[in-house]
Amino acid sequence: MIPLRADEVAALVGGRLAAVDAATVVSGPVVVDSRLAVAGALFVCLPGEHADGHEYAGSAVDRGAALVLASRPVDAPAVIVDDPLQALGSLAGGVLRRSPQVRVSGVTGSSGKTSTKDLMAAVLRRDGTTVAPEGSFNNEIGLPLTVLEIDATTAHLVLEYSARGVGHIAYLTGIARPDTAVVLNVGSAHLEGFGSREAIAAAKSELVTALPEDGIAVLNVDDPLVAAMAGRSAAQILGFGTRSDADIRIADLTLDDTARAGFRLVTPYGEAEVRLRLHGAHHAGNAAAAAAAGLVAGLPLEEVVDALSSASAVSAHRMAVAERADGLLVVDDAYNANPESMQAALAALTELAGRRGGSSWAVLGEMRELGDDTPKLHQAVGRTAAELGVDHLVVVGDAAAAIGAGARDTDGWAGEVSAVESATSAASVIASGAAANDVVLVKASNAIQLWTVAESVLAAADASEVTA
Repeated sequence: MIPLRADEVAALVGGRLAAVDAATVVSGPVVVDSRLAVAGALFVCLPGEHADGHEYAGSAVDRGAALVLASRPVDAPAVIVDDPLQALGSLAGGVLRRSPQVRVSGVTGSSGKTSTKDLMAAVLRRDGTTVAPEGSFNNEIGLPLTVLEIDATTAHLVLEYSARGVGHIAYLTGIARPDTAVVLNVGSAHLEGFGSREAIAAAKSELVTALPEDGIAVLNVDDPLVAAMAGRSAAQILGFGTRSDADIRIADLTLDDTARAGFRLVTPYGEAEVRLRLHGAHHAGNAAAAAAAGLVAGLPLEEVVDALSSASAVSAHRMAVAERADGLLVVDDAYNANPESMQAALAALTELAGRRGGSSWAVLGEMRELGDDTPKLHQAVGRTAAELGVDHLVVVGDAAAAIGAGARDTDGWAGEVSAVESATSAASVIASGAAANDVVLVKASNAIQLWTVAESVLAAADASEVTA
């Protein structure tokens, strides 16, 4: 973090000093967990579901925190504000405005944000010091905390912008206005909160609307709802995708024996062959978006392609592929799920199984926040699995039962469904039925924590990550 005096913090957040010298310097990280406080840190007292951060202000100071942000006096040197969460955002925005050398590249979409963010960071690091979050630090807490990691050496800041409703991304862009805005897709994630895909598109377009006139919108031309966002900004538009009119085009897509994509990247800056280390055809689109972000930042095409071809998975439980000593391949994509990401993961599963000559096993749990269409969308996933030829479906929990029903109702499907109540039972099904050379996919919404199935199956024998 860029060092700030206590009075500077107070000025940026509109707060008042309490029990602290104005010259006290915050030089360490900004944290919302008192256990992470170190010398010079700033601790933000946020109310939580089970605890109030104000109760831990003293503990944070004991660990070395120089200052806390609080909404009431506490037993610690503090800046008192009306709302610590809003103050966190104000602080991040103020620090970023003091750092004109930082170029902000943002990404949003119903699926693929975190993988694309990781690829964008891998590319932009070739141009200079780059700050990007680990995992999905993409909301009103995670995004400003990421912004506050920048310092005087930072050249690039890569951010995810998430939305649970209209106006959420607009709030986040008020903290960190993007110079480059990448929009991946408009799917069914969070349909419960939005009501329609058109409403989701309106929310995602807030990232594009926030661009300055000299900014650049990188839009997926294969998704009509995303392509239509070109009319929402006066910024330069770059389209990516497989269509012939895409500015950054994916051509001649192939998959290797572990479903890693290779393709020809066709750009205004030339053409080059890309061979990804990430598993699944859908990563080709993520890579094309990341390539666009790098190219508009001034990186040469050969540097962009080398970075993409060298990048490994960074964030956990996202198409993480590991092979047991006996040959069983496990795909842990259990961090999150929506109908579109389910389809992509199931396609990768059947591709992998087909190339290995083994059976395909899909361990699937509930997709949350889909609203009134929840049963129908789960049934559709089951039909997709059957149409792709998945051999074994293991559906976990009552809410996922419709996936099995959708598969069973698909004409001509010869696979089988096992309905179980828990991750432990799902792991038992795999342990008793899956054989060497089979492929197991594990996927559900994050709250289901279905990655424990993958961990259990892999723990049954020595396993190694498949990267080469």
